[in-house]
Amino acid sequence: MLKKLIFMAVSGIVCFLVNPFNSTAQFSLQGQLRTRSEVRDGLGTLNVKGTDAAFFTSQRARLTFGYKWDRVNFNLSVQDIRVWGQDASSINNADGNKLMVHEAWAEVTLMNVADTTIKTKGIDNLSFKIGRQALIYDDVRLLGDLDWLQQARRHDALLIKALHHGWQVDLGVGFNQNSDGFGITGTNYIAGNVPPYVTNSMGALVATPAGLIPLSATGTMGGKSSLTGSPVLANAVSTNGMNQQYKSMQMAYISRKFGQTKFAGLFFKDDFSKYRLDSVGGASSGYVFGRRYDVKGVNSRLTYGLMINGTIGNASGLKKQWQVGAYFQSGKDRDGKDLTASHYTASLTLQKGKFSFGPGYDYLSGNTPTTPGTENHRFDPLYGTPHKHWGYMDYYYVGTGSPVGGLQDYYFKVKYQANAFFLSLDAHNFRLAENVANAADPDKATIDKNLGYEFDFIANYSLNKFTTLELGYSFMKANNSTEYVKRGTMDQARHNANWAYLMINIRPDFFFTKPVAIKQ
Repeated sequence: MLKKLIFMAVSGIVCFLVNPFNSTAQFSLQGQLRTRSEVRDGLGTLNVKGTDAAFFTSQRARLTFGYKWDRVNFNLSVQDIRVWGQDASSINNADGNKLMVHEAWAEVTLMNVADTTIKTKGIDNLSFKIGRQALIYDDVRLLGDLDWLQQARRHDALLIKALHHGWQVDLGVGFNQNSDGFGITGTNYIAGNVPPYVTNSMGALVATPAGLIPLSATGTMGGKSSLTGSPVLANAVSTNGMNQQYKSMQMAYISRKFGQTKFAGLFFKDDFSKYRLDSVGGASSGYVFGRRYDVKGVNSRLTYGLMINGTIGNASGLKKQWQVGAYFQSGKDRDGKDLTASHYTASLTLQKGKFSFGPGYDYLSGNTPTTPGTENHRFDPLYGTPHKHWGYMDYYYVGTGSPVGGLQDYYFKVKYQANAFFLSLDAHNFRLAENVANAADPDKATIDKNLGYEFDFIANYSLNKFTTLELGYSFMKANNSTEYVKRGTMDQARHNANWAYLMINIRPDFFFTKPVAIKQ
């Protein structure tokens, strides 16, 4: 039914727009078809010895409609995400890959110093933006749209946006709930997104108990249920390092540019519903362990910090771009542990003509072997785009998890940018921020902090105004420490990992008209 309604709505919009009496500059209509064919031989985690590489093609088909008036901006974006040939594409859509609303928001202008018809003054520009939208700030380190993933990321939120004398202030709030059904009381998190069947503690496949988020040792439906396990979800929630969507959030972003230097401060508070551990079943038949979110209150995590970046010179001489940042986390983590964590970043990029290059360093704190069970010092980079920062092979701070001991990333990046194409090469040396206990080797108290090296190469070419081709290849030179933090084993996986992809991105503007030369 939802797919039919969306199809009818989009069809109506298209019919309206193609009417020559209505097609004006205030309307926009863009499409996107993005395919990505990948060869994965160790993407996200090391492959066990003896396994073969995977190959598949994923696809995003997106249609974005926009309307702009002096005081109102409106945006609607629908998309279909799928893997070529998957069962859902020809049989059913039970796995959740189907037509969906990516963004649906409206922005209303309340004050505008340039609009003489608005009588209320005092702020250069004041507006509110409400609905499903992407939160994109700075270098998308902590808040970004995660466009690399075919499904991308968005939030259901309200933003108050102000611009005044060079200052930018954004205030945001969000509150999430899984159902608006009659009979639901309170505002506790309602368990959803769970598989219909799970494996109990005896290894038997049983129906998932109602109102329970099941736990398993592996975090998958096939893993045996465990009281200390990870949540088993039908579709993993796309939040870095987290597997439960926040219950509510409040944020503030303030920035100001002074000359060629920009200061940007961020405060982000996300609240997670409290839960209690429960079990269903018996000793003879097996238990299903899980979490019940029927406990009042939330665990609130606070993230705050400052980023400064600046530019010196220009590309005709030697342009220097620098960036430093420091962020901290406190309060409680999702599980109610006392949270104290930090993240530091620094980078320098030198540009001469079409070439740019430079080093950088990132630090994300972690736990030590002596960290009490009631504390957590692992920094979580919120809802950003980790693919851009900590290696294109997505080993850290994405859906594949992050090291208990945190991360240090020493990197060097080189790029050649021409009119229609660019080439880039990034080199990373990953290291643990803190020691990690070595349970696999009793002769050694901790594992080696060195997590190996990653090299990422990209070639991107603009075929025409609407089409780009991108070829990427990445190589990971890992070691036993990498294997241990990713798989919990040593000498069981291949330490050379490879990944290659070809991405074709077609983004037509349906209202674009090619300029016609006027003959003299």
